[in-house]
Amino acid sequence: MAAEHSVGFEPADRLAQDREGVRRRFWRKLKRVAAQLPFAEDLLAAYYCAFDRQTPRHVQASLLGAIAYFILPFDFVADVMPILGFADDAAVLATAIRMVAGHITNEHRDAARAALRRGGDEAEAEVEVAQ
Repeated sequence: MAAEHSVGFEPADRLAQDREGVRRRFWRKLKRVAAQLPFAEDLLAAYYCAFDRQTPRHVQASLLGAIAYFILPFDFVADVMPILGFADDAAVLATAIRMVAGHITNEHRDAARAALRRGGDEAEAEVEVAQ
């Protein structure tokens, strides 16, 4: 029964298990497409929440799955398509954020805004929000 609800998300589910792979690939893709993303701040806040040690595991798993879907090289709607390209990524992310909204703190949002101001120059050595 659960498989019916995850059809098409299996690659994202597998990728979400590789936290370091998600980190590396997230920053590479974000730098490449940030100017095209109207939801960049929400995506970054979700990222910081997902890697915050204070965030409960089930929340981290939900957010990592949505972030993994964003960084996959293929998805339901090709990211290179103008306007529509990131619609599916935005829908997946919005759903995940809605499910765990109470866990995305002002600190996560502040870190997201700061990263956007810096142009996403976090690279792979960015610091976790809560240590």
